[in-house]
Amino acid sequence: MSLLHFIKIQEFKSALGEESINLTTLRELSFSGIPHEEGLRSLCWKILLNYLPLDQTLWDSFLKKQREVYSQFLREMIIQPGIAKANLGLSRADVTLEDHPLNPNPDSRWNTYFKDNEILLQIDKDVRRLYPDMAFFQRPTDYPCQLILDPQNDYETLRRRVEQTTLKAQTVNRNRSGVTNVSSPGKSLNLYPSNEYEVLPSGSEAHWEVVERILFIYAKLNPGIAYVQGMNEIVGPIYYTFATDPSSSWKEHAEADTFFCFTNLMSENRDNFIKSLDDSQCGITCRMESVYAMLRDKDHELFLKLEEQNIKPQYFTFRWLTLLLSQEFLLPDVIRIWDSLFSDRDRFHFLLLVCCAMLILIRDSLLSGDFTTNMRLLQDYPISDVHLILTRAKELQENC
Repeated sequence: MSLLHFIKIQEFKSALGEESINLTTLRELSFSGIPHEEGLRSLCWKILLNYLPLDQTLWDSFLKKQREVYSQFLREMIIQPGIAKANLGLSRADVTLEDHPLNPNPDSRWNTYFKDNEILLQIDKDVRRLYPDMAFFQRPTDYPCQLILDPQNDYETLRRRVEQTTLKAQTVNRNRSGVTNVSSPGKSLNLYPSNEYEVLPSGSEAHWEVVERILFIYAKLNPGIAYVQGMNEIVGPIYYTFATDPSSSWKEHAEADTFFCFTNLMSENRDNFIKSLDDSQCGITCRMESVYAMLRDKDHELFLKLEEQNIKPQYFTFRWLTLLLSQEFLLPDVIRIWDSLFSDRDRFHFLLLVCCAMLILIRDSLLSGDFTTNMRLLQDYPISDVHLILTRAKELQENC
């Protein structure tokens, strides 16, 4: 460890050691990158995402309350109608109309269950492919959810629910890879075709299953938006950061803490995922156009080149903005970008600056390239030095 890095760690520990944390100081420190040692990044993100209060004396009671709330969400929302009675040994004659799967009432528990399964299958497909080049999300968590896995409870894991739904679907053999996303063309159409996605022993669950549960609970609590593809790419880095905290007291509650931090972040970013708002002033179309408006001011020549080639911002900035650049870089680099993003007072305006900086940094290639070459550059961004990108974005911000 270099002396400068050691000093940086001490600065963070000093800022976080105050009984009442100075948010301005923490923001300034975090913008240039948060050390991962001693769980500093995990703790800073919880504060920067408005989860933990600035007054540390409130933390114990606050965290206890929030984690109890999340446990209650699990009790109420991860259910299978009718199974509780079946497990108690009741005969089919005891099943009431309310519990019957053919109950036509749109508000029946079974109807809700079937609708939830549609969302769950999409979530399941997406979380299984979360950072496939990393083993982390396929590994078992050290802290599986005992509330769900305890055989004495009436709840089943979402994993088992997906298996049963998939196997019963009439079209499962035709679109198995689409339903589960565990097989690619040419591979066997088994439910778990490789060791990478093998079912873990009873009582264990993989990290991707925890992410699946977080997204399912979020969808249930937010029916207006539910689940939209790409949310998994936002929750993934947050969960990874919390679940790799060196402190077991924090790591044990990574699921609940991730849920609330993700919910807070989505409260600022959710309009990007609501299709009916796309063309409104708060929608994604306006934000994509803002990148080009910023580029027009910062590099008019490059802006004209992209306009001339009819390269519209939605061709590449849609993914950049909605997924907070999580698909453009490796996970450690995404996390570093998010240090700066989360620490900025207007984080989503700074994201626009980062996107503009990314364009300016490849201006020479874009100015000399044709449409096909430039589209390839923009959809597979060539620069991996995120420090360079963030430095240029900060320069653009200071020159506004």
